[in-house]
Amino acid sequence: MNKENMNDAKQALDDTQLDNLLDFDDDDPLGATGVSRKSLVIFFLIDTSGSMKGTKMGELNTVMEELIPEIRRVGEADTDVKVAVLTFSTDVRWMYSAPISIEDFEWARLRADGVTSMGAAFKELSVRMSRNSFLNSPSLSFAPVIFLMTDGYPSDDYKKGLAALQANSWYKFGLKAALGIGQEANDDMLAEFTGSKDTVVHAYSGEQLANMIKIIAVTASQIGSKSMTLSDETNHELSEEDVSAAKQKLLGQQIQELVGQNGTDDVPFDSGW
Repeated sequence: MNKENMNDAKQALDDTQLDNLLDFDDDDPLGATGVSRKSLVIFFLIDTSGSMKGTKMGELNTVMEELIPEIRRVGEADTDVKVAVLTFSTDVRWMYSAPISIEDFEWARLRADGVTSMGAAFKELSVRMSRNSFLNSPSLSFAPVIFLMTDGYPSDDYKKGLAALQANSWYKFGLKAALGIGQEANDDMLAEFTGSKDTVVHAYSGEQLANMIKIIAVTASQIGSKSMTLSDETNHELSEEDVSAAKQKLLGQQIQELVGQNGTDDVPFDSGW
């Protein structure tokens, strides 16, 4: 996303106190010194339950392999982008034991089986999303990007798991998006996770799946890796909550714009699956 596109999107924020107040700063917005690289971790939460078996999982594996080189081009030269993949079925598992630099990351093809333990995945993410675990970079860190993909409704108590996650400050300030795959995915439930229907999209075919994953992952990574400072008309710096809300809203606007351009809202059934 170039500066011109970012400025166009910023002008659309005309229904909040953030009207025309966003400034993107490619220097250090916190005034930190001695920091050469800023860290951004992208979390992928992926449903690998039995209903994903076959074409869905095969296509997801293929598009994720294609996506990694695209993410390598995201961010500024001083941004250290890392990837962490959490899969959930009957059990929850990390693809790797720690976030991997995008330059070194290799996709390990996933297999589908079991039930949909999404609540357990939310709890596990909350535990790992801390300075004592996966977000322990010594450099200045951007809020993480968190991308959930699922084709069905959770088989466990997802609300309990989500409550634990919502108490996590990294989740609170992170950029959140979700992709529903096929007819059984519940967009209202996914909006509970992201906090906004604008950051939830749906795929009903393999082509849509590929488009939606790339749109969300690349757009969220671009926005997440941009330094943002905010000031209001009184020239007082706004809070981290305001910055987070502005980025999340910008993500929703960009996703919906790109989804509309790709014409992905017109397929009413699971064509191709």
